[in-house]
Amino acid sequence: MGYRNVLVAVALSPESQQLVDKAVSIVRPYDGKVSLITLTTEPEMYSSYAAPMLGDLRSVLQEEAQLFMEELAMNADYPIENRRVVHGEFADSLAYCCQQQHIDLVICGNHSTRLMNKFSCSAARLINTSTVDVLIVPL
Repeated sequence: MGYRNVLVAVALSPESQQLVDKAVSIVRPYDGKVSLITLTTEPEMYSSYAAPMLGDLRSVLQEEAQLFMEELAMNADYPIENRRVVHGEFADSLAYCCQQQHIDLVICGNHSTRLMNKFSCSAARLINTSTVDVLIVPL
């Protein structure tokens, strides 16, 4: 069975290109689709004193994420179907996207080098609740 619709969860880091390249290598033989998703942090987490600037900060974070995903897409050497920036609980957002876009594989990276963090990585909740296959790529 080949995967035809892959969602890649990217972080704003250069290693994310490895995840996109992995997705392309998986779907290319089947002329499949690759979509990107990333999570931006809520600016409220940074400072409770910056209330007047939070709107601007939110739009800057959103724009930075969009530009980063555009760069990933340009370097993919394959068409990228969708790019989505989400806020809030990552596993819930991934589950929703998987359902809406009929995703059959989610690719996530594990940026941790410590053994305990590998077992409790941020994708653990996704793995436990996912209705689609999940591929964790060590970075």
